[in-house]
Amino acid sequence: MKDFIRIASGQGFWGDLPNAPVNQAKKGPIDYLVMDYLAEVTMSIMQKQRMRNTDWGYARDFVNVVEQVLPEIKNDGIKVISNAGGVNPMACKDEILKVAKEKGYTGLKVAVVNGDDILSNIDELIADGHVAEKYGRWASYFGNKG
Repeated sequence: MKDFIRIASGQGFWGDLPNAPVNQAKKGPIDYLVMDYLAEVTMSIMQKQRMRNTDWGYARDFVNVVEQVLPEIKNDGIKVISNAGGVNPMACKDEILKVAKEKGYTGLKVAVVNGDDILSNIDELIADGHVAEKYGRWASYFGNKG
């Protein structure tokens, strides 16, 4: 076990400067690169994009950032943590793996956390009085009581 870890944060919102995380990974040394892309308004934008194209719904510029730091991820063992998957985390994962494969990087591990999309249950939730109206995107906040 290491005596310490080095965590770099390279994004503060979707649309933040893409060179910040790239510079941190390339100029390191770092162990973890954390990038935050989401806010409620961002989720709304991503859902609209996904409704137009089922392959979208995630921060597509995240894929470009990861592509630029693939050498550091593979060679230096940098772990990337992000919520860039938005409303379509599986599509984001698939695109990351596709780009990595095209660049000759294999064996990368990409994990996805999902389960917050409750749209498929929305009619039942409305009927049971849990929500008042039907919108285009529904997500639950884990750990929230009430």
